[in-house]
Amino acid sequence: MDKRKFLKLLGLGGTALAVAPGMLTACSDLPEQRGLKNWMWIHSVGDTPLEDLISRLENARKHGIDAVLMETSIGETPASEADWQPLAHPSLERLVTAGEATGVEVHCWLWQMPNNIPAIAEKHPDWFAVNGKGQPAHTHPAYVGYYRFMCPNHPQVHEYLRLRIKSVGRIEGLAGIHLDYIRLPDVILAEALQPKYDIVQDREYPEYDYCYCNNCRSLFRDQEGVDPLTDLDDPSESSEWRQFRYDSVTSLVNNVLAPEIRRAGKMATAAVFPNWESVRQEWRNWELDAYFPMLYHNFYNAGIDWIGEHVRRHIDELRIKKPLYSGLFLPALTPQELREAYKVSVEAGASGVSLFGSISEEHFTVLSELTEIR
Repeated sequence: MDKRKFLKLLGLGGTALAVAPGMLTACSDLPEQRGLKNWMWIHSVGDTPLEDLISRLENARKHGIDAVLMETSIGETPASEADWQPLAHPSLERLVTAGEATGVEVHCWLWQMPNNIPAIAEKHPDWFAVNGKGQPAHTHPAYVGYYRFMCPNHPQVHEYLRLRIKSVGRIEGLAGIHLDYIRLPDVILAEALQPKYDIVQDREYPEYDYCYCNNCRSLFRDQEGVDPLTDLDDPSESSEWRQFRYDSVTSLVNNVLAPEIRRAGKMATAAVFPNWESVRQEWRNWELDAYFPMLYHNFYNAGIDWIGEHVRRHIDELRIKKPLYSGLFLPALTPQELREAYKVSVEAGASGVSLFGSISEEHFTVLSELTEIR
């Protein structure tokens, strides 16, 4: 789900880089925790002047933040390499300049599969994922209007996404590209979110199950000899069909997106779900440089220990052993709970944390007590 929409649903504020001086503190150099790296997700800095960004990043770095992931919007890009032209990203470029001046890494946080550009739907309706009822996502999005997901198997979608990455990958000084929404829609929402949509998902229902477009059906038929829509009595019971969707997203990451990021000389990372089966996102097999599971425990009606359990589980399952950063949803954590969430994350093996949500001075007082200020 869109992090900002989640915040609105839960009545919470968003993340901001513009925090008050002295409020931004994170985990750093305790003897048993040396080498930890700490991140923040932030939304676009808009037209904030460079000198203000430098001041804010200096303060962030001073208090323990090593890297920021800035959400970046890209408009309609060409569908072919022949028509591709570099796009300007002034906000991101200005933040990169501020990062270079302060020693804070700047990464581009980029949505992948949702596409809410009207011209794309008009020109390329076949790009969009189709649910088990035969409804395309651009006309019948699941849950909310912005859930217009594209198909992970469409060759032109692959090229479109690759060129979007190329657009930001050319920025000198940008440390990495962070993939978000690199998945299909939630076939089953997290437990705490279902009542907010007045739904009960006790199994996989076809209106939330993707993708049954002609392209996916044809590929699966070639692979398994059956059409998942017409030949299976209950597609949700087919382990082969489920694995096909997992593999479709994994192939997009490993064979298209991550290689393009590395061609640009950037770090490849992704925000991922702990309940990966429900979004067809088998990220334990992805070939990335780091992983950011969004361990928003309150979405799953879970306690703080759940965070540590998932850190440990996901580290154990990773095919490629790279750093894993515990994504913490600060609006759902009291200062004392943040203390606990930090501890269980590091003790379970996380290489640091990534913070999302509005941050109070009380939260950072707790973090100051846990760490040495740089």
